[in-house]
Amino acid sequence: MSEKQGHFQRAITLFDAVMIVTGSMIGSGIFIVSAGIAQLVGSAGWLLVVWLLTGFITLAGAVSYGELSSMFPKVGGQYVYLREAYNKLVAFLYGWTLFLVIQTGVIAAVAVAFARFTGVLLPWFSETNVLLRVGTFELSTVQLLAVTLLVVLTYINSRGVRSGKLISNIFGSTKLVALGLLILGGLALGINQQAVSVNFQDMWQAMSFDKLGHSSPLTTSALITAIGLAMTGSLFSSDAWNNIGFSGDEIVKPERTIVLSMALGTAIVTALYILINVVYLLVLPLKGDPEATTVMGRGIMYATNERVATAVAESILGQVGAYVMAILIMISTFSADNSILLSGARAYYAMAADGLFFPGMARLNKAGVPGVALWAQCAWASLLCLSGSYGDLLNYVMFSVILFYVITIIGIFVLRRTRPDAPRPYRAAGYPVIPLLYIILASGFCFILLTDPVNSKFALRGLGLVAVGIPVYFIFGKRFSNSSPQEPS
Repeated sequence: MSEKQGHFQRAITLFDAVMIVTGSMIGSGIFIVSAGIAQLVGSAGWLLVVWLLTGFITLAGAVSYGELSSMFPKVGGQYVYLREAYNKLVAFLYGWTLFLVIQTGVIAAVAVAFARFTGVLLPWFSETNVLLRVGTFELSTVQLLAVTLLVVLTYINSRGVRSGKLISNIFGSTKLVALGLLILGGLALGINQQAVSVNFQDMWQAMSFDKLGHSSPLTTSALITAIGLAMTGSLFSSDAWNNIGFSGDEIVKPERTIVLSMALGTAIVTALYILINVVYLLVLPLKGDPEATTVMGRGIMYATNERVATAVAESILGQVGAYVMAILIMISTFSADNSILLSGARAYYAMAADGLFFPGMARLNKAGVPGVALWAQCAWASLLCLSGSYGDLLNYVMFSVILFYVITIIGIFVLRRTRPDAPRPYRAAGYPVIPLLYIILASGFCFILLTDPVNSKFALRGLGLVAVGIPVYFIFGKRFSNSSPQEPS
């Protein structure tokens, strides 16, 4: 049955866009990944260097990427930039990976994180509480809640962009205020002089630690590798800053708003992340004993289930702190999933409009949003929740995420040569130095992942997922194109 199509509504203001950027970036990662980073670099100074370097790379990427968003402020974002700088194949490979694992994998992982932290308040939601077993398949209450969350958020967003941005604004601003209060509370009430003394006495003594607490010193080359590997977690926690570009045709004054929201959003998140890690180091000792039973004894490195923020809150507020953090992380993950879910469907819409994806995804519903694309995204992310494979997929995909950012930023140089006279309402800040620094640093991260004995298998599998898109493009691209309902956007 045909459905009357609506049209995109320019309803996203600068404030809305900043909330989408910060909401997409801040999920559950910042509350847990510092434990793994601490184990890899082994000192307070190098922990902060990892987050500072991550912040610089993210900001450099955002202010460079802004040139492309101002040139092509269309629905589809990065997919459109790659299409214009290179060709449809390169753009499709990005969109293919985005749908298969990047966007949907993150959506699934964040939904499961929401469900797990709900279990702190309502213990019925537990991965050990299995409702259904069929062969090797198990359905837990955590998976059920995660899928329910995705369905609810997809329904809200299918009612129009104003519904989605309202959720983003309410929960996103609440999250930012709560994070600010966590930082202020830690600085005002939680500073532990013993932890400060231990953490900053030898803050540049780089060590690696294993899960059992055994340590070994790091040489200069080993430290560089450790920093690169540690940035897998910090870059993942800082990712999704580009999502606002997917909604180009729904943004008020997109040539200005997209780049400004990315710059403001990434700056806000970077500052919060660095301050939160400073609070971690002022409240808890970095090093600890994995067998200890107290939050102080386990330290940052061996915080229970890597929940560093929860350990900090517990050290300040006792058991109440665990509940406070559970609520904060539920708000954070709810907001993040809404923002990421809202944005991703617009990229699939642009692909379908170009005749490179299922034609139904190129339709707007009566509310003026790509309803089919939203529900297709929900269905695939839900399957990832049920399969339990989203965690492995995210390990594979971080290499591909950064690789596509590098290719996209290189596109700035390509377009400066091939379209020198094209309108550029905004030009990349610090061109060519800052874009080149981004390319060098991000490529170095990819190189470290490719050459590390443990992580190379994940990088190669991530690259393999991208490569699978090549035959898909040639086998199905013509079929999609022949049945595409409209011209490319």
